[in-house]
Amino acid sequence: MSQKDIDIIYRILKIKLKGYSIPLAEQVHFKKKDPFFVLIATILSARTKDTTTSKVCDKLFLKIKSFQDIEKYSQKNIEKLIYPVGFYKTKASHLKELPKKIKELFNGKVPDTIDELLKLPGVGRKTANLIVSVCFNKPAICVDTHVHRITNRIEFIKTNNPLDTEIKLRSILPKKYWSDTNYLFVILGQNICTPRNPNCNICPINKYCKKINVL
Repeated sequence: MSQKDIDIIYRILKIKLKGYSIPLAEQVHFKKKDPFFVLIATILSARTKDTTTSKVCDKLFLKIKSFQDIEKYSQKNIEKLIYPVGFYKTKASHLKELPKKIKELFNGKVPDTIDELLKLPGVGRKTANLIVSVCFNKPAICVDTHVHRITNRIEFIKTNNPLDTEIKLRSILPKKYWSDTNYLFVILGQNICTPRNPNCNICPINKYCKKINVL
């Protein structure tokens, strides 16, 4: 795909997707203005629908507002607070360990680099990139299931896994588009370009899409 077409696609998506709900991380950042809350929400959101995670976060953030608050709860209590997010027991274990690691490694503050964030329990590349982008306004490409699926579907790239997708997108996208990538393609993927039955008839970038693996 040419750079001209990439520019057009991003311009169209920025205009046409304005009426849709924004992704969870941006919602939490807009409400809280604190990396702590976005970090917790993003850890909980892994392999869980945003609607479920949002409800859990609303309940959780009434009780937990800092790393010190997490320390007050047992892992079992945290499990109850974050149910029914996917893999809630594993995530509760990560949250329980988080305050200790934050203190030991980063003086109690959420770090602002990908490499540092990856040292925290429950944080993979998707979460690290998202925190860096959303909370610290640094260019980063967060590749979740929507970004991986759609960038291959429209044939921006040809990759087999999210890590390869991130690396390839870094090589072809100007940095000005890095942080927009997750934001725009998550909205598109949740509302229009769904996994099994994409709504190509209402997709604003239909004419630029190669429709790879679309039946």
